[in-house]
Amino acid sequence: MGDYFEGQSQATTHHGDVELDPNILACLPQNCRVISCKGHGASNWNQTARLDIETTGDDGTQRRESYFLKLVTGPNGRGMVHGEYESMFLIHETIPKFAARPLAWGACTEPDKHYILFSFHELAPGLPDVDNFAHAVSQLHSLTSGASPNGKFGFHVTTFNGTLPQDNTWTDTWEEFYIRGMRRMFQLEEKAHGPSEELSALVRPFLEVVIPRLLRPMETAGRCIKPVLIHGDLWIGNVSTEPNTKSPIMFDASAFWGHHECKLSTQ
Repeated sequence: MGDYFEGQSQATTHHGDVELDPNILACLPQNCRVISCKGHGASNWNQTARLDIETTGDDGTQRRESYFLKLVTGPNGRGMVHGEYESMFLIHETIPKFAARPLAWGACTEPDKHYILFSFHELAPGLPDVDNFAHAVSQLHSLTSGASPNGKFGFHVTTFNGTLPQDNTWTDTWEEFYIRGMRRMFQLEEKAHGPSEELSALVRPFLEVVIPRLLRPMETAGRCIKPVLIHGDLWIGNVSTEPNTKSPIMFDASAFWGHHECKLSTQ
């Protein structure tokens, strides 16, 4: 996980013209004219750009539209953009004004390169108002309570926190899902830094004793947890404010169906 945290702290700001792959151009409205595609914003794992186009209506009226483009290169690229598309699609479907709308995702003609395209939103500097942001998160959780497609915890595709794949296997209990997620984190830690006797000695009691003792009471003696849709990577780098409406907006989701209080802390 060392590369992950290093990347988180070294976001790259993107500038200059970005060449559009033919597969991206094929997603745009027919007969549109590309005005420009330039690097826009900063990111840790991908290249980001603003894409401006012009379309002409049947009455000759010209209209400009803008999109936000993310390009990911590497062996995990397909999974990363697919997981983000599915995550943002469900969040936008639930609370449209609080989330960017994903429009398309897919492979570029260049090997190992993938893209995801969103509606474009201007972002105000600073963080969203606390009350408005809390209301947006509360809405997401309330409106999706009990709406998991099979009543279970998990997600229908693998999602990624940055470049790290999450274990979204469907489970019957929150305890089981949480254990699977933590076990994946320990596996990634060992893969990044090698075996550790000290860590190995801690993992088993943590997974088999500590977590069950803390979480199992939530789902026993008649108590239950209804899965809700979780953003999955909710921190200050993935939220902002629209300057005109002052509404908070979420992006870069790594969603799953989980406990409603999970992932509420921000960095």
